[in-house]
Amino acid sequence: MKTNNHYPKIVEWSEEDQCYIGSCPGLIYGGCHGDDEVKVFKQLCKIVDEWIEIYQKDNQELPKPVSLEKIHQLTA
Repeated sequence: MKTNNHYPKIVEWSEEDQCYIGSCPGLIYGGCHGDDEVKVFKQLCKIVDEWIEIYQKDNQELPKPVSLEKIHQLTA
């Protein structure tokens, strides 16, 4: 399993911003956005891969992935 598969990637519609917002809780703060849900997801996956590479290149330990259960608890 690829390292990036351990991190949940979330793409959701934002009424406030009127676009899709992509995020990866636990790994990156912020994310990406756009009008096309699929394109936002692809962009988010690329960003996650880039951040993992940065952590590895800098010999830093990757943050522990946040479980989907934990995300549901935080958003409930």
